[in-house]
Amino acid sequence: MAVLGCTSCGRRSRVRPVARGVPRCPHCKATLPWLVDADGTSFEDEARASVPVLVDLWAAWCGPCRAVAPVLEALSRDHAGRLKVVKVDVDAAPDVAARFGASSIPTLVVLRDGREVDRVVGALPRAQLEGRLAPHLAATSA
Repeated sequence: MAVLGCTSCGRRSRVRPVARGVPRCPHCKATLPWLVDADGTSFEDEARASVPVLVDLWAAWCGPCRAVAPVLEALSRDHAGRLKVVKVDVDAAPDVAARFGASSIPTLVVLRDGREVDRVVGALPRAQLEGRLAPHLAATSA
């Protein structure tokens, strides 16, 4: 279960993985930025969503991974209700990294209905990453 902060009222709410719909603040009803951590046991549940899922395969010791983290946080805020970001530490979940063939990190994988539809290896600047995500977000209703 993830704890998500509301950008409207500032309250924090616990959110279970949901396959349909998007999380909303129980207090003010605003759409919540959807950024969660997953491991080998929770990944399948977290990767299911009615919006595109951006899987961030990262590690704490990786400088480029640390550089892209604030970009992913900003994208989850700016595209609340249209994007879910799932962060997976490859050291803690090597099975998930192997599933996606992540031989280099950061590796960002875009999933739609459980299928990989795009992949970015390396840390892109925000504008370039947003450009790569644009076609996937355009197909999502807010």
